[in-house]
Amino acid sequence: MPAADPAVKNGKTNASSRLPNLQPQEKINLFRQMLLIRRFEEKAKQAFTQTKIKGFCHLYNGQEAVAVGTISVLNEDDAVITAYRDHGHALVRGTDPNACMAELFGKITGCSRGKGGSMHFFDAKRHFYGGHGIVGGQIPLGTGLAFAQKYLGTNRVTLAYMGDGAINQGGVHEAMNLAALWKLPVVYIIENNEYSMGTSIARSSAGDPLTKRAGAFDMAAIQANGMDIDDVRAKTFEAVSLARTESQPTLMEIRTYRYFGHSMSDPGNYRSKDEIEQRRQSDPIELYKTRLLEQKVVTEEALNAIDEEVSAQAQAAYDFADQSPEPELETIYEDIFAPEDQIPEFRPDLREQK
Repeated sequence: MPAADPAVKNGKTNASSRLPNLQPQEKINLFRQMLLIRRFEEKAKQAFTQTKIKGFCHLYNGQEAVAVGTISVLNEDDAVITAYRDHGHALVRGTDPNACMAELFGKITGCSRGKGGSMHFFDAKRHFYGGHGIVGGQIPLGTGLAFAQKYLGTNRVTLAYMGDGAINQGGVHEAMNLAALWKLPVVYIIENNEYSMGTSIARSSAGDPLTKRAGAFDMAAIQANGMDIDDVRAKTFEAVSLARTESQPTLMEIRTYRYFGHSMSDPGNYRSKDEIEQRRQSDPIELYKTRLLEQKVVTEEALNAIDEEVSAQAQAAYDFADQSPEPELETIYEDIFAPEDQIPEFRPDLREQK
């Protein structure tokens, strides 16, 4: 893969302030976050094979550096919105692993009260606005979040993620056009894992890199190596700085790779075992682990202890979800309308108030 290009606007490099250097504990925390996602997804995979998780389940294994690296440069009140491969983003944003796993199990203790499942995590308190199942459907919504941020003068930014297949959706281009016209503080992030479901990027999208699409809207374009968390952080910081200081949108393409099928129901026969094994040699967690050891930031023993810690955390989430209650039947009438718009006909508990 070619070296990632810097942000470019009208052919000029984006001149933004440099990303502050991380302290040793901050580097360790990034490693911990990536490893938590990996161990959480392993337990989710186990639960799915045990039929404790129903419906779809899209795992994030191999892409951990994307969510951790990009979100690590945000402020707590910035907005994040993504597609249906959303477990990692929610965990990095700070959603309780117990609530995430319970959502996968369809339990009332889940982050979406058991109604969203794998594809529809949500945590508004942490400015995480989903988890969306319609391909590309979250991009107009993310554009709307950025519009609100600018309209209200919040000085916040929005990260709106999509898969490589979504870049060909018409609504995505409509949203990008408006973001460029209105100069909105949004960063569109293509998590290019090289396969749109089971179709290779070479067979689904014309033009390489995908950031060429930004040129149609006179929008900044950045590429990053999604297997290298430091590169992801540096390139995302450029885009976020452009959004926050100049209210300008950016299209990012972060090249990454998923180790499993599109979802748990996908055997992935369109890829060879050799290809997957070769790509695992650039595992983002192992690469960062080696880097931390070489920099003498942490010892091997300490990293092993972190692994034990997050593995226990993932197991605890599994146990919590397994033991949590199912939603009561009456909850099917809830969360349909905003509280001020509740219609008694659809709420048995409100009928007497009519």
